[in-house]
Amino acid sequence: MTKFRVRVSTGEAFGAGTWDKVSVSIVGTQGESPLVPLDHLGKEFTAGAEEDFEVTLPQDVGAVLMLRVHKAPPKLPLPLGSLRPDAWFCRWFQLEWLPGAALRFPCYQWLEGEGDLVLREGAAKVSQEDHHPALQHQRQEELKARKEMYSWKTYAEGWPRCLDHATVKDLDLNIKYSAVKSARFYFKVHSAFTEMKIKGFVDRTGLWRSLREMRRMFNFHKTPAAEYVFAHWQEDAFFASQFLNGLNPVLIRRCHSLPKNFPVTDEMVAPVLGPGTSLQAELEKGSLFLVDHGILSGVQTNVVNGKPQFSAAPMTLLYQRSGSGPLLPLAIQLKQTPGPDNPIFLPSDDKWDWLLAKTWVRNAEFSVHEALTHLLHAHLLPEVFALATLRQLPHCHPLFKLLIPHIRYTLHINTLARKLLIAPGQVVDRSTGLGIGGFSELIKRNMEQLNYSVLCFPEDIRARDVEDIPGYYYRDDGMQIWGAVKSFVSEIVSIYYPSDVSVREDEELQAWVREIFSEGFLSRESSGMPSLLDTQEALVQYVTMVIFTCSAKHTAVSAGQFDSCVWMPNLPPTMQLPPPTSKGQARPESFIATLPPVNATCDVIIALWMLSKDPGDGRPLGHYPDEHFTEDAPRRSMAAFQRQLIQISKGIAERNRGLALPYTYLDPPLIENSVSI
Repeated sequence: MTKFRVRVSTGEAFGAGTWDKVSVSIVGTQGESPLVPLDHLGKEFTAGAEEDFEVTLPQDVGAVLMLRVHKAPPKLPLPLGSLRPDAWFCRWFQLEWLPGAALRFPCYQWLEGEGDLVLREGAAKVSQEDHHPALQHQRQEELKARKEMYSWKTYAEGWPRCLDHATVKDLDLNIKYSAVKSARFYFKVHSAFTEMKIKGFVDRTGLWRSLREMRRMFNFHKTPAAEYVFAHWQEDAFFASQFLNGLNPVLIRRCHSLPKNFPVTDEMVAPVLGPGTSLQAELEKGSLFLVDHGILSGVQTNVVNGKPQFSAAPMTLLYQRSGSGPLLPLAIQLKQTPGPDNPIFLPSDDKWDWLLAKTWVRNAEFSVHEALTHLLHAHLLPEVFALATLRQLPHCHPLFKLLIPHIRYTLHINTLARKLLIAPGQVVDRSTGLGIGGFSELIKRNMEQLNYSVLCFPEDIRARDVEDIPGYYYRDDGMQIWGAVKSFVSEIVSIYYPSDVSVREDEELQAWVREIFSEGFLSRESSGMPSLLDTQEALVQYVTMVIFTCSAKHTAVSAGQFDSCVWMPNLPPTMQLPPPTSKGQARPESFIATLPPVNATCDVIIALWMLSKDPGDGRPLGHYPDEHFTEDAPRRSMAAFQRQLIQISKGIAERNRGLALPYTYLDPPLIENSVSI
C-alpha cells in the first residue's frame, strides 16, 4: 500500500469550478495505479480553491512519471442554475508522499466534458532527455491530439495560413477569451455603437459639413494623446514626428540618394534648408530621410456608399537639421511616376494644397499600417507562431512553457477579426478606401518582400539606417525591450540547450521552425526565415523575435490607433476624390469633400477604439501568473527579466516627464504579453 497526499488548485476565473467528479491514477516506472476518486463531503473544485485529498494506492508503481486525471459528470443531478458544469480550469496538482517531498504537475488548462488528461511533472524536458518509453509515448500522443484539434487552412491565397475555425464559438476553451473578457468586449462594442447612433452619425452617408462638425466626433472618448493630435495635426513638425513615434513608425529610412522618380530640386527645398547648403550636401551629411508608400501603387480600391474611392502612393522627403531641431517635411509627391500631372508639393505652397498633400500621406499611412504593419505583421504572423507552438511543442517542452503566455488569446482575436473586421460586409469592406480586395493585394505584395531581418528589431533599425535620428522613442524603447527579452531568452536557452548539438537534435523544435516557415512564410526561401536552427545563438535570436513580435511590436503599432484616428483628418481611412494633379485647386470645401463620409468615419473609429483599448483580463509583458516552469533556474531568470522591465519603465517615465507628447506605447506595464485584442 502506498499513500499520497494530492493537492489540487482550481483557477479563480469566472466559471472555473466544476460539479464534475475527478479521479486520478499515477503512472510510474512499474505500471499505472487504478483510478482513485478525489472526494470530500460536500462540493469540491470551487473557483480559487486549493484542496487536499488522501490517496492510497493498492500497489507501488515505482518512480512517478505522470499523473492521469479523469473527469466525469456526477451521478446525482446538478443544482439548478449551475454554470458550465462540464468545464473545469485546473491550475495544478501536487503529489506529496513525505513531508517536504513533493512533485508539482502544472496544468493551467480547461477540461471540458468527460475525459482524461495526462500531466507531466513540472521540470521542462526536451525530447531527447525523455528516456522512458512511456514519456516518449505521452509526448507523441499529446501532439497527435493537438494536431487534430488545431489545424491549418488557407484564408486567402498568398496570405500566411491560419487556424481552421470559422467562428469563436467553435474554439476550444483553452484558446478562447475568458467569459469576463468576452462580455466586456461586446459591451464596449455595443456602447460605442449606441453612442454614435444617438449622435446621428452611424447612418449618415454624406459628407461632413465642416471641420467644426467633426469635433463632435472628437468628443468620443478623448485621450490626452488624441487632444494633442487635434491641437497640432496641421503642423509640419507634428506631421513628421508621426513617422517616428506614431502608429506606423516602421517606414522611415535615411536617404543617401534621391530616387530617380522623385525629382526634387534645390530650388524647391531652399526655403526649408536655408542658405549655404544643398540637397547633395544634406544627402552626404545624412540629414535627409524618406518615407515611400510605393507598395500602394496601382492597388485595388473600394466602393463606399456606392461611390468609388481613391488611393495614392506618395513619397515624402524629410529633413533633420543638425543639432536639436525637429524633423520636417521637405517635399511630397503623391504618385510614383513623375510628370506634369504629378506635382511635388512643398511647405511653401498654398496652405490648403500643402495640407491636402499631407492628408493624402496620412491616408497612405492608414492603408499600409492597417493592412501590413498591424494585420499582417502584428496579427497574422503571431497567429502562425501560436498555432505552430500548439501543434509542435508538448506542454513539457521548455519552449512551450516559455511561449504559452505570449500566444494567449491570439487565436481568439484573429478568428473574431476574420468574422467581424475583414469579412465581406464588415468594417474593412464597408468603410476603408482599399476594402478587402486592396488589403489582400497589399498583403500578397508584402509577403513577397517580407524578410526575417525586418522582424528582428535591431536589424531593421540598422537596415533603415535610423540609429541616430533624435527623438525616435519607438527605436529607443524598442531596443531596450528587445535587449531585455533577448537576455531572458538567452538564459532560458542556456538552461535547456547546453550546446549547438542539443539545438540540432531537438526534433520538436525543428518541426516547430519548419512549420512556421512552411505555413507562415509559404516555404519562400527568399524570406530569409530559417527552416531549421542549428546553434544556440540562432535559437535565441529566433525566440526573441517571436516574443517581441507577439508583445512589444503589437502593442507599439496597435495601442495608438484610436489616439491617431479619432480626429479623423489626421488619419483618414479613405479618400473620396482623386489625388490632385495640379496646385492651386485646393479649398476648404474640396478638402472636406475628399475626406471620408460620416458613416465610414464612425465605423472605423469604433473599430479602432476596440482594437486600441484592451477590454480587461490582460497580462503585461513579463507577468507570468501561470507557473509552467517549476525549477529554480528559469524562475530566477523570470524574476531578473521582471526587474529589468521595471528599470526600463522608470527610465521611460523620467524621459516622458520632459515631453509635450509622452511616448507610452512601449512602456513595459502597458505592453500586453500577447496579441489579445
